Amino acid sequence: MLRFLRRQSMRWLALLGFCELLLLAMSLTLATYIRYGRSPDELAEFTVHLPERSLVFAVIIIIGMVALGQYQAHIRMTRFGLVARQFVAFVLGGILLVVGYYVVPQAYVGRGVLAIALIIGFLLVLGLRMLFLQLVEVEALKRRVLILGAGNRAAQIHNQMRRRTDRRGFCVVGYIPHANETIAVPEEHLIRTMLPLHALVQREQIDEVVVGVDDRRGHLPMDDLLECRQIGITITDLTSFFERESGRLQITFLDPSWLVFSGGFNGTPLRQLSKRCFDIGAASLLLVLCWPLMLLEALAITIESGIGQPILYRQERVGAHGATFQLMKFRSMRTDAERDGVARWASKNDDRVTRVGRISRKLRIDELPQLWNVLKGDMSIVGPRPERPQFVADLATQIRYYSLRHSLKPGLAGWAQLSYPYGATVEEAAEKLKYDLFYVKNHNLMLDMLILIQTVEVVLFGRGAR
Repeated sequence: MLRFLRRQSMRWLALLGFCELLLLAMSLTLATYIRYGRSPDELAEFTVHLPERSLVFAVIIIIGMVALGQYQAHIRMTRFGLVARQFVAFVLGGILLVVGYYVVPQAYVGRGVLAIALIIGFLLVLGLRMLFLQLVEVEALKRRVLILGAGNRAAQIHNQMRRRTDRRGFCVVGYIPHANETIAVPEEHLIRTMLPLHALVQREQIDEVVVGVDDRRGHLPMDDLLECRQIGITITDLTSFFERESGRLQITFLDPSWLVFSGGFNGTPLRQLSKRCFDIGAASLLLVLCWPLMLLEALAITIESGIGQPILYRQERVGAHGATFQLMKFRSMRTDAERDGVARWASKNDDRVTRVGRISRKLRIDELPQLWNVLKGDMSIVGPRPERPQFVADLATQIRYYSLRHSLKPGLAGWAQLSYPYGATVEEAAEKLKYDLFYVKNHNLMLDMLILIQTVEVVLFGRGAR
Protein backbone atom coordinates (compact mmCIF):
# COMPACT_ATOMS: atom_id res chain seq x y z
CA MET A 1 0.00 0.00 0.00
CA LEU A 2 2.83 2.43 0.89
CA ARG A 3 4.56 1.67 -2.40
CA PHE A 4 1.37 2.50 -4.29
CA LEU A 5 1.06 5.83 -2.45
CA ARG A 6 4.71 6.67 -3.12
CA ARG A 7 4.30 6.04 -6.82
CA GLN A 8 1.31 8.35 -6.96
CA SER A 9 3.22 11.21 -5.30
CA MET A 10 3.72 13.03 -8.62
CA ARG A 11 -0.06 13.37 -8.84
CA TRP A 12 -0.47 14.77 -5.36
CA LEU A 13 -0.04 18.31 -6.61
CA ALA A 14 -3.05 17.88 -8.88
CA LEU A 15 -4.99 16.40 -5.96
CA LEU A 16 -4.00 19.41 -3.84
CA GLY A 17 -5.33 21.77 -6.50
CA PHE A 18 -8.63 19.88 -6.71
CA CYS A 19 -9.08 19.92 -2.93
CA GLU A 20 -8.33 23.64 -2.82
CA LEU A 21 -10.85 24.23 -5.61
CA LEU A 22 -13.53 22.52 -3.49
CA LEU A 23 -12.53 24.50 -0.38
CA LEU A 24 -12.69 27.80 -2.26
CA ALA A 25 -16.09 26.99 -3.75
CA MET A 26 -17.31 26.07 -0.28
CA SER A 27 -15.91 29.38 1.04
CA LEU A 28 -18.17 31.48 -1.19
CA THR A 29 -21.19 29.33 -0.33
CA LEU A 30 -20.47 29.64 3.39
CA ALA A 31 -19.86 33.40 3.07
CA THR A 32 -23.23 33.85 1.35
CA TYR A 33 -25.08 32.14 4.19
CA ILE A 34 -23.11 34.08 6.81
CA ARG A 35 -23.84 37.42 5.13
CA TYR A 36 -27.52 36.91 4.30
CA GLY A 37 -28.50 34.23 6.84
CA ARG A 38 -30.74 36.68 8.74
CA SER A 39 -32.48 37.96 5.62
CA PRO A 40 -34.42 35.17 3.87
CA ASP A 41 -35.36 37.35 0.88
CA GLU A 42 -31.78 38.43 0.16
CA LEU A 43 -30.56 34.89 0.82
CA ALA A 44 -33.01 33.53 -1.74
CA GLU A 45 -31.90 36.18 -4.24
CA PHE A 46 -28.16 35.56 -3.85
CA THR A 47 -28.34 31.77 -3.70
CA VAL A 48 -29.69 31.66 -7.26
CA HIS A 49 -26.92 30.12 -9.38
CA LEU A 50 -24.77 29.92 -6.24
CA PRO A 51 -22.97 26.72 -7.36
CA GLU A 52 -21.93 28.41 -10.62
CA ARG A 53 -20.81 31.57 -8.80
CA SER A 54 -18.86 29.50 -6.28
CA LEU A 55 -17.10 27.63 -9.08
CA VAL A 56 -16.16 30.88 -10.84
CA PHE A 57 -14.83 32.28 -7.54
CA ALA A 58 -12.74 29.16 -6.95
CA VAL A 59 -11.33 29.02 -10.49
CA ILE A 60 -10.27 32.69 -10.45
CA ILE A 61 -8.47 32.32 -7.11
CA ILE A 62 -6.77 29.15 -8.35
CA ILE A 63 -5.55 31.10 -11.41
CA GLY A 64 -4.11 33.70 -9.04
CA MET A 65 -2.31 30.97 -7.11
CA VAL A 66 -0.95 29.43 -10.31
CA ALA A 67 0.32 32.88 -11.31
CA LEU A 68 2.25 33.09 -8.03
CA GLY A 69 3.86 29.69 -8.53
CA GLN A 70 1.88 27.92 -5.82
CA TYR A 71 1.56 24.74 -7.90
CA GLN A 72 5.17 24.35 -8.99
CA ALA A 73 6.47 20.85 -8.46
CA HIS A 74 9.69 22.18 -6.94
CA ILE A 75 8.48 24.59 -4.27
CA ARG A 76 11.43 26.20 -2.46
CA MET A 77 10.23 28.73 0.08
CA THR A 78 9.89 29.29 3.79
CA ARG A 79 6.53 29.14 5.52
CA PHE A 80 6.53 32.94 5.64
CA GLY A 81 7.17 32.96 1.89
CA LEU A 82 4.27 30.56 1.40
CA VAL A 83 1.90 32.82 3.36
CA ALA A 84 3.15 35.95 1.55
CA ARG A 85 2.73 34.46 -1.91
CA GLN A 86 -0.69 33.08 -1.06
CA PHE A 87 -1.76 36.50 0.23
CA VAL A 88 -0.64 38.16 -3.01
CA ALA A 89 -2.39 35.40 -4.99
CA PHE A 90 -5.67 36.09 -3.17
CA VAL A 91 -5.27 39.85 -3.72
CA LEU A 92 -4.67 39.22 -7.43
CA GLY A 93 -7.65 36.86 -7.57
CA GLY A 94 -9.83 39.41 -5.76
CA ILE A 95 -8.90 42.09 -8.30
CA LEU A 96 -9.72 39.75 -11.17
CA LEU A 97 -13.07 38.97 -9.57
CA VAL A 98 -13.93 42.67 -9.15
CA VAL A 99 -13.09 43.28 -12.80
CA GLY A 100 -15.16 40.25 -13.75
CA TYR A 101 -18.15 41.48 -11.77
CA TYR A 102 -17.87 44.84 -13.53
CA VAL A 103 -17.87 43.13 -16.94
CA VAL A 104 -20.60 40.62 -16.00
CA PRO A 105 -22.87 42.30 -13.40
CA GLN A 106 -25.09 39.20 -13.21
CA ALA A 107 -22.25 37.35 -11.47
CA TYR A 108 -21.95 39.95 -8.68
CA VAL A 109 -22.11 38.45 -5.18
CA GLY A 110 -21.79 41.57 -3.04
CA ARG A 111 -18.75 43.20 -1.44
CA GLY A 112 -19.45 41.71 1.97
CA VAL A 113 -19.78 38.17 0.60
CA LEU A 114 -16.61 38.56 -1.46
CA ALA A 115 -14.60 39.84 1.51
CA ILE A 116 -15.84 37.08 3.82
CA ALA A 117 -15.21 34.42 1.14
CA LEU A 118 -11.65 35.64 0.58
CA ILE A 119 -10.89 35.52 4.31
CA ILE A 120 -12.45 32.07 4.80
CA GLY A 121 -10.84 30.73 1.62
CA PHE A 122 -7.42 32.11 2.60
CA LEU A 123 -7.53 30.42 6.02
CA LEU A 124 -8.84 27.09 4.69
CA VAL A 125 -6.31 26.93 1.85
CA LEU A 126 -3.47 27.95 4.16
CA GLY A 127 -4.41 25.21 6.61
CA LEU A 128 -4.54 22.62 3.82
CA ARG A 129 -1.19 23.83 2.46
CA MET A 130 0.48 23.50 5.84
CA LEU A 131 -0.94 19.98 6.21
CA PHE A 132 0.19 19.09 2.69
CA LEU A 133 3.74 20.29 3.34
CA GLN A 134 3.85 18.16 6.48
CA LEU A 135 2.52 15.17 4.56
CA VAL A 136 5.04 15.34 1.70
CA GLU A 137 7.86 15.40 4.24
CA VAL A 138 6.77 12.04 5.72
CA GLU A 139 9.57 9.64 4.74
CA ALA A 140 7.21 6.68 4.49
CA LEU A 141 5.30 8.39 1.66
CA LYS A 142 8.39 9.33 -0.38
CA ARG A 143 9.63 7.24 -3.30
CA ARG A 144 12.61 5.18 -2.16
CA VAL A 145 15.42 5.60 -4.66
CA LEU A 146 18.55 3.47 -4.99
CA ILE A 147 21.49 4.88 -6.97
CA LEU A 148 23.52 2.38 -9.00
CA GLY A 149 27.00 3.91 -8.94
CA ALA A 150 29.01 6.02 -6.52
CA GLY A 151 31.43 7.83 -8.82
CA ASN A 152 31.49 11.40 -10.10
CA ARG A 153 28.16 11.16 -11.96
CA ALA A 154 26.25 9.61 -9.08
CA ALA A 155 27.80 12.09 -6.64
CA GLN A 156 25.99 14.91 -8.47
CA ILE A 157 22.76 13.82 -6.73
CA HIS A 158 24.47 14.08 -3.35
CA ASN A 159 26.18 17.38 -4.18
CA GLN A 160 23.45 19.24 -6.09
CA MET A 161 20.27 17.84 -4.56
CA ARG A 162 21.19 17.80 -0.90
CA ARG A 163 18.59 20.32 0.31
CA ARG A 164 15.32 19.00 1.71
CA THR A 165 13.32 20.95 -0.86
CA ASP A 166 15.39 19.37 -3.67
CA ARG A 167 14.37 15.91 -2.47
CA ARG A 168 10.74 16.60 -1.79
CA GLY A 169 8.93 13.48 -3.02
CA PHE A 170 11.83 11.03 -2.88
CA CYS A 171 14.57 9.84 -0.56
CA VAL A 172 17.90 8.28 -1.52
CA VAL A 173 18.32 4.97 0.30
CA GLY A 174 21.96 4.69 -0.72
CA TYR A 175 24.59 4.35 -3.44
CA ILE A 176 25.90 1.02 -4.72
CA PRO A 177 29.59 1.31 -5.67
CA HIS A 178 30.47 -0.07 -9.07
CA ALA A 179 33.72 -1.64 -10.14
CA ASN A 180 36.26 0.47 -12.03
CA GLU A 181 35.01 3.83 -10.75
CA THR A 182 36.51 6.19 -8.20
CA ILE A 183 34.26 6.58 -5.16
CA ALA A 184 33.05 10.18 -4.86
CA VAL A 185 30.19 9.66 -2.39
CA PRO A 186 30.75 9.77 1.40
CA GLU A 187 31.23 6.33 2.92
CA GLU A 188 28.15 6.59 5.17
CA HIS A 189 25.89 6.74 2.10
CA LEU A 190 27.32 3.62 0.44
CA ILE A 191 25.62 0.24 0.39
CA ARG A 192 28.10 -2.64 0.19
CA THR A 193 26.40 -6.02 -0.13
CA MET A 194 26.81 -9.37 -1.84
CA LEU A 195 23.08 -9.62 -2.50
CA PRO A 196 21.90 -9.53 -6.13
CA LEU A 197 20.38 -6.19 -7.08
CA HIS A 198 16.82 -7.51 -7.38
CA ALA A 199 17.05 -9.07 -3.90
CA LEU A 200 18.40 -5.83 -2.44
CA VAL A 201 15.59 -3.71 -3.86
CA GLN A 202 13.02 -6.10 -2.43
CA ARG A 203 14.67 -6.06 0.99
CA GLU A 204 14.90 -2.26 1.06
CA GLN A 205 11.45 -1.75 -0.53
CA ILE A 206 12.97 0.31 -3.36
CA ASP A 207 10.62 2.03 -5.83
CA GLU A 208 13.18 3.25 -8.36
CA VAL A 209 16.75 2.42 -9.38
CA VAL A 210 18.71 5.29 -10.92
CA VAL A 211 21.60 4.21 -13.14
CA GLY A 212 24.46 6.62 -12.52
CA VAL A 213 27.69 4.70 -13.11
CA ASP A 214 30.55 6.65 -14.68
CA ASP A 215 31.08 4.19 -17.53
CA ARG A 216 28.09 2.13 -18.68
CA ARG A 217 29.76 0.42 -21.64
CA GLY A 218 29.71 -3.27 -20.86
CA HIS A 219 29.64 -2.66 -17.10
CA LEU A 220 25.92 -2.68 -16.27
CA PRO A 221 24.28 -5.65 -14.50
CA MET A 222 21.64 -5.96 -17.21
CA ASP A 223 20.24 -9.28 -15.96
CA ASP A 224 19.69 -7.82 -12.48
CA LEU A 225 18.13 -4.67 -13.91
CA LEU A 226 15.80 -6.82 -16.02
CA GLU A 227 14.82 -8.77 -12.91
CA CYS A 228 14.01 -5.47 -11.18
CA ARG A 229 11.83 -4.37 -14.11
CA GLN A 230 9.92 -7.66 -13.97
CA ILE A 231 8.98 -7.09 -10.32
CA GLY A 232 7.74 -3.56 -11.03
CA ILE A 233 10.78 -1.46 -10.12
CA THR A 234 11.29 1.70 -12.22
CA ILE A 235 14.72 1.93 -13.89
CA THR A 236 15.80 5.48 -14.72
CA ASP A 237 18.87 6.97 -16.35
CA LEU A 238 20.64 9.60 -14.22
CA THR A 239 20.12 12.34 -16.83
CA SER A 240 16.38 11.63 -17.01
CA PHE A 241 16.18 11.57 -13.22
CA PHE A 242 17.74 15.04 -12.98
CA GLU A 243 15.45 16.32 -15.72
CA ARG A 244 12.34 15.08 -13.94
CA GLU A 245 13.23 16.07 -10.39
CA SER A 246 14.93 19.44 -10.95
CA GLY A 247 13.23 20.83 -14.06
CA ARG A 248 16.54 21.27 -15.88
CA LEU A 249 18.99 19.29 -18.02
CA GLN A 250 22.36 18.61 -16.45
CA ILE A 251 24.70 19.59 -19.27
CA THR A 252 27.67 17.63 -17.89
CA PHE A 253 25.63 14.42 -18.26
CA LEU A 254 24.35 15.05 -21.77
CA ASP A 255 25.49 13.11 -24.77
CA PRO A 256 24.08 13.12 -28.33
CA SER A 257 22.60 9.60 -28.05
CA TRP A 258 20.51 10.54 -24.98
CA LEU A 259 19.23 13.67 -26.72
CA VAL A 260 18.30 11.65 -29.81
CA PHE A 261 16.53 8.76 -28.06
CA SER A 262 15.05 10.36 -24.93
CA GLY A 263 11.93 11.83 -26.52
CA GLY A 264 10.63 15.37 -26.53
CA PHE A 265 11.67 18.07 -29.02
CA ASN A 266 8.14 18.22 -30.41
CA GLY A 267 8.40 20.09 -33.70
CA THR A 268 5.43 18.60 -35.52
CA PRO A 269 3.32 20.85 -37.79
CA LEU A 270 0.42 20.58 -35.32
CA ARG A 271 2.62 21.80 -32.44
CA GLN A 272 3.99 24.65 -34.56
CA LEU A 273 0.44 25.67 -35.47
CA SER A 274 -0.78 25.53 -31.85
CA LYS A 275 2.23 27.56 -30.68
CA ARG A 276 1.70 30.21 -33.35
CA CYS A 277 -2.01 30.50 -32.57
CA PHE A 278 -1.18 30.81 -28.87
CA ASP A 279 1.41 33.49 -29.66
CA ILE A 280 -0.98 35.59 -31.74
CA GLY A 281 -3.85 35.25 -29.26
CA ALA A 282 -1.76 36.01 -26.17
CA ALA A 283 0.14 38.90 -27.80
CA SER A 284 -3.08 40.52 -29.02
CA LEU A 285 -4.71 40.20 -25.60
CA LEU A 286 -1.66 41.63 -23.83
CA LEU A 287 -1.54 44.58 -26.24
CA VAL A 288 -5.21 45.35 -25.57
CA LEU A 289 -4.65 45.17 -21.80
CA CYS A 290 -1.29 46.95 -21.66
CA TRP A 291 -1.57 49.81 -24.17
CA PRO A 292 -2.37 52.41 -21.45
CA LEU A 293 0.73 51.28 -19.54
CA MET A 294 2.82 51.50 -22.72
CA LEU A 295 1.50 55.02 -23.35
CA LEU A 296 2.47 56.09 -19.82
CA GLU A 297 5.93 54.56 -20.27
CA ALA A 298 6.47 56.51 -23.49
CA LEU A 299 5.33 59.71 -21.76
CA ALA A 300 7.66 59.09 -18.77
CA ILE A 301 10.67 58.53 -21.06
CA THR A 302 9.88 61.75 -22.94
CA ILE A 303 9.56 63.75 -19.73
CA GLU A 304 12.86 62.42 -18.33
CA SER A 305 14.97 62.53 -21.50
CA GLY A 306 13.34 65.41 -23.34
CA ILE A 307 11.39 65.78 -26.58
CA GLY A 308 13.26 64.42 -29.55
CA GLN A 309 15.09 61.67 -27.64
CA PRO A 310 14.30 58.10 -28.77
CA ILE A 311 11.56 56.28 -26.89
CA LEU A 312 12.05 52.86 -28.46
CA TYR A 313 15.31 50.99 -28.69
CA ARG A 314 16.09 48.50 -31.45
CA GLN A 315 18.80 45.91 -31.01
CA GLU A 316 19.94 42.93 -33.07
CA ARG A 317 19.22 39.59 -31.43
CA VAL A 318 19.58 35.94 -32.44
CA GLY A 319 16.34 34.14 -33.24
CA ALA A 320 15.31 30.66 -34.35
CA HIS A 321 18.02 28.61 -36.12
CA GLY A 322 20.55 31.42 -35.69
CA ALA A 323 18.73 34.00 -37.82
CA THR A 324 18.94 37.56 -36.49
CA PHE A 325 16.13 40.10 -36.08
CA GLN A 326 15.61 43.59 -34.68
CA LEU A 327 14.21 43.38 -31.14
CA MET A 328 12.15 46.33 -29.89
CA LYS A 329 12.20 47.64 -26.32
CA PHE A 330 11.39 50.82 -24.50
CA ARG A 331 14.70 52.62 -24.00
CA SER A 332 15.81 52.10 -20.40
CA MET A 333 19.45 53.24 -20.69
CA ARG A 334 21.16 56.44 -21.67
CA THR A 335 21.50 57.01 -25.40
CA ASP A 336 25.30 56.76 -25.07
CA ALA A 337 25.21 53.50 -23.07
CA GLU A 338 27.45 51.72 -25.60
CA ARG A 339 29.14 54.64 -27.31
CA ASP A 340 32.32 52.56 -27.80
CA GLY A 341 30.36 49.89 -29.71
CA VAL A 342 31.21 47.08 -27.26
CA ALA A 343 28.28 44.87 -26.18
CA ARG A 344 27.99 44.50 -22.42
CA TRP A 345 25.68 42.59 -20.11
CA ALA A 346 23.65 44.73 -17.75
CA SER A 347 25.10 44.65 -14.25
CA LYS A 348 23.48 45.13 -10.86
CA ASN A 349 22.91 48.85 -10.16
CA ASP A 350 24.13 49.64 -13.69
CA ASP A 351 24.75 53.39 -13.88
CA ARG A 352 23.74 53.41 -17.56
CA VAL A 353 20.10 52.75 -16.60
CA THR A 354 17.86 55.82 -16.37
CA ARG A 355 15.51 56.50 -13.45
CA VAL A 356 12.45 55.57 -15.52
CA GLY A 357 14.34 52.62 -16.94
CA ARG A 358 15.12 51.28 -13.48
CA ILE A 359 11.41 51.08 -12.70
CA SER A 360 10.37 49.75 -16.09
CA ARG A 361 13.07 47.04 -15.99
CA LYS A 362 11.92 45.98 -12.54
CA LEU A 363 8.31 45.68 -13.74
CA ARG A 364 9.29 44.35 -17.21
CA ILE A 365 7.42 47.25 -18.88
CA ASP A 366 10.43 47.91 -21.12
CA GLU A 367 9.84 44.54 -22.82
CA LEU A 368 6.21 45.16 -23.86
CA PRO A 369 7.12 46.42 -27.40
CA GLN A 370 8.39 42.88 -28.05
CA LEU A 371 4.74 41.92 -28.45
CA TRP A 372 5.13 43.42 -31.92
CA ASN A 373 8.06 41.04 -32.53
CA VAL A 374 5.75 38.20 -31.50
CA LEU A 375 3.03 39.28 -33.94
CA LYS A 376 5.62 39.60 -36.71
CA GLY A 377 6.77 36.04 -36.06
CA ASP A 378 10.33 36.83 -34.91
CA MET A 379 9.57 35.71 -31.35
CA SER A 380 7.14 33.58 -29.36
CA ILE A 381 5.36 34.47 -26.16
CA VAL A 382 7.27 31.68 -24.40
CA GLY A 383 10.78 30.49 -25.21
CA PRO A 384 14.46 31.05 -24.39
CA ARG A 385 15.27 34.74 -24.10
CA PRO A 386 16.97 36.16 -27.22
CA GLU A 387 20.62 37.09 -26.84
CA ARG A 388 22.84 39.46 -28.82
CA PRO A 389 24.98 37.94 -31.61
CA GLN A 390 28.21 38.94 -29.87
CA PHE A 391 27.23 37.07 -26.71
CA VAL A 392 25.96 34.04 -28.65
CA ALA A 393 29.18 33.72 -30.65
CA ASP A 394 31.20 33.83 -27.44
CA LEU A 395 28.99 31.51 -25.37
CA ALA A 396 28.66 28.91 -28.14
CA THR A 397 32.41 28.32 -28.01
CA GLN A 398 32.46 27.96 -24.22
CA ILE A 399 29.25 26.06 -23.37
CA ARG A 400 28.28 22.67 -24.79
CA TYR A 401 24.98 22.44 -26.64
CA TYR A 402 24.42 26.19 -26.40
CA SER A 403 23.17 26.32 -29.99
CA LEU A 404 20.30 23.93 -29.12
CA ARG A 405 18.42 26.80 -27.46
CA HIS A 406 18.03 28.35 -30.93
CA SER A 407 16.00 25.42 -32.26
CA LEU A 408 12.91 27.38 -31.15
CA LYS A 409 11.92 31.01 -31.52
CA PRO A 410 13.07 33.12 -28.56
CA GLY A 411 10.37 34.15 -26.11
CA LEU A 412 9.07 37.14 -24.21
CA ALA A 413 8.77 34.86 -21.15
CA GLY A 414 10.60 31.64 -20.43
CA TRP A 415 11.14 28.67 -18.13
CA ALA A 416 14.64 29.91 -17.29
CA GLN A 417 13.26 33.31 -16.24
CA LEU A 418 10.96 31.56 -13.76
CA SER A 419 13.66 29.25 -12.44
CA TYR A 420 16.85 31.29 -12.43
CA PRO A 421 17.77 34.98 -11.95
CA TYR A 422 19.40 37.22 -14.53
CA GLY A 423 22.62 35.75 -15.96
CA ALA A 424 25.50 38.14 -16.65
CA THR A 425 28.50 35.78 -16.70
CA VAL A 426 29.47 32.68 -18.66
CA GLU A 427 28.86 30.52 -15.57
CA GLU A 428 25.37 31.99 -15.05
CA ALA A 429 24.58 31.61 -18.76
CA ALA A 430 25.55 27.93 -18.52
CA GLU A 431 23.24 27.49 -15.54
CA LYS A 432 20.34 29.18 -17.34
CA LEU A 433 20.98 26.97 -20.38
CA LYS A 434 20.00 23.93 -18.29
CA TYR A 435 16.49 25.37 -17.93
CA ASP A 436 16.32 26.59 -21.53
CA LEU A 437 17.15 23.10 -22.80
CA PHE A 438 14.53 21.60 -20.49
CA TYR A 439 11.94 23.87 -22.13
CA VAL A 440 13.21 23.19 -25.66
CA LYS A 441 12.91 19.46 -25.00
CA ASN A 442 9.58 19.45 -23.16
CA HIS A 443 7.61 22.42 -24.51
CA ASN A 444 3.88 22.01 -25.10
CA LEU A 445 0.80 24.21 -25.02
CA MET A 446 0.03 23.53 -21.35
CA LEU A 447 3.59 24.36 -20.29
CA ASP A 448 3.41 27.59 -22.31
CA MET A 449 0.21 28.61 -20.53
CA LEU A 450 1.64 27.83 -17.08
CA ILE A 451 4.84 29.78 -17.80
CA LEU A 452 2.88 32.79 -19.04
CA ILE A 453 0.65 32.81 -15.96
CA GLN A 454 3.55 32.31 -13.55
CA THR A 455 5.46 35.17 -15.20
CA VAL A 456 3.12 37.39 -13.17
CA GLU A 457 5.12 36.24 -10.12
CA VAL A 458 8.37 37.41 -11.74
CA VAL A 459 6.85 40.83 -12.46
CA LEU A 460 5.36 41.26 -8.98
CA PHE A 461 8.51 40.16 -7.12
CA GLY A 462 10.99 41.62 -9.61
CA ARG A 463 13.03 38.42 -9.81
CA GLY A 464 15.90 38.43 -12.30
CA ALA A 465 15.52 42.08 -13.32
CA ARG A 466 18.56 44.31 -13.93
